[in-house]
Amino acid sequence: MEKYTLSDRKDTRSGFGAGLLELGKLNPDVVALCADLTGSLKMDAFEKAFPDRFFQVGIAEANMMGMAAGFAIGGKIPFTGTFANFSTGRVYDQIRQSIAYSGKNVKICASHAGITLGEDGATHQILEDIGMMRMLPGMTVINPCDYNQTRAATLAIAAYKGPVYLRFGRPVVPVFTPANQEFVIGKALTFSEGSDVSVFATGHLVWKALEACEILKAKGISAEIINIHTIKPLDTAAVIRSVQKTGCAVTAEEHQIHGGLGDTIAHVLVRHHPVPQEFVAVQDTFGESGTPEQLMIKYGLEADNIVAAAEQVIQRKKLELSHS
Repeated sequence: MEKYTLSDRKDTRSGFGAGLLELGKLNPDVVALCADLTGSLKMDAFEKAFPDRFFQVGIAEANMMGMAAGFAIGGKIPFTGTFANFSTGRVYDQIRQSIAYSGKNVKICASHAGITLGEDGATHQILEDIGMMRMLPGMTVINPCDYNQTRAATLAIAAYKGPVYLRFGRPVVPVFTPANQEFVIGKALTFSEGSDVSVFATGHLVWKALEACEILKAKGISAEIINIHTIKPLDTAAVIRSVQKTGCAVTAEEHQIHGGLGDTIAHVLVRHHPVPQEFVAVQDTFGESGTPEQLMIKYGLEADNIVAAAEQVIQRKKLELSHS
């Protein structure tokens, strides 16, 4: 079981910036490309330290993906940076044809994901990006939970051969994972062991799940909290092992209910170990303008929503057992 301690509050995009700067010092093959959002992506430190390895492409995201594919052909390790909406929806054709189809070693780094982009509104709050990227053959999809894990993930994907989608966010959120952790792609992390319900969470919802765990504990419910930082490839063995013990599952994500973590877990359960499942996610709707806190409440992505889903799925489990 992994240890966690609330130590600070930072934005996950700054974890990416710190990891990218560190990579620049460690690996001369790492290059960075940004679509006119250097400060927002926290790539400015890399730009200052390595100006000959940083490429400001302007508001030309499709061109950026083509350039990144070219750098990969030349033996470099390109990291592209822009908002998640522009990293996926605007350039899906270029990613599919120029990067994923040929398995190029491009790292697509996407900030300002989900509804916690806040005041910028629905046009920028992409909530379907995980689904879009996980459907691409050979694409690895990573959604870390805090500053430290985002930094560690940034370092890890440089050593991985193949296309990667790395998703992170703008708001300041709790920092609770170890500073010098080893990030293993595709390995789920159990933060709290439990026997009544498995809660699989990703990104900003991991901390919400840990808060829910304490609320459930006070109600006499033992919840197992698992951080699914890598949505593809999924740690199938960890998912099955947990639900074999608890008999039911809740998934929690800052993403549409369709196509994301919940669907990924459901696919495993229906094939290997069918159990009741409840979904904490955005319910097939676009976002709107508001503070991140207001939007998380309105769209049902808080600890209380995870608690309610856990209680509901436990009741479903009991009902099924009574009928068996």
